[in-house]
Amino acid sequence: MNWMTLDEVATQMEKEKRPILIDLYTDWCGWCKVMDKKTYSNKNVIGYLQQKFYPSKINAETRQNINFNGRLFGFNTNYKTNDFALYLTQGQLSYPTTIIIPTDGSGPQAIPGFLSPAEFELILKYFGENNYGKVSFEEFRKSFKSSW
Repeated sequence: MNWMTLDEVATQMEKEKRPILIDLYTDWCGWCKVMDKKTYSNKNVIGYLQQKFYPSKINAETRQNINFNGRLFGFNTNYKTNDFALYLTQGQLSYPTTIIIPTDGSGPQAIPGFLSPAEFELILKYFGENNYGKVSFEEFRKSFKSSW
């Protein structure tokens, strides 16, 4: 997987709008490692993410400041996590969490927990094929045909 920094994502967004996918993880999270090994190493997942999204991997517990969309997020000592993780998950911290930031400017969509490649395909194609905001997820799911 070719992960991008948030600065690289911002530069690319100026050239071409795509949804942003953030893999929110921690170093101690076992399921995060399983998702890396089983899902983010799957050739279908890699190919689709590289084609339709700007993928970025963020350690929720980083002590480094994170600049995103003109806002600066720092480490929160009360939560022992970065405020960016709290922003992305609306305070519902869980790892791994897949965050998708749609191109329409709406807020981050947080999907907590491990996702297998087959489960991931439904979510990626919902956002990657521009269905978000046009068709309900349930409606999309009913007509979805998996190809992975």
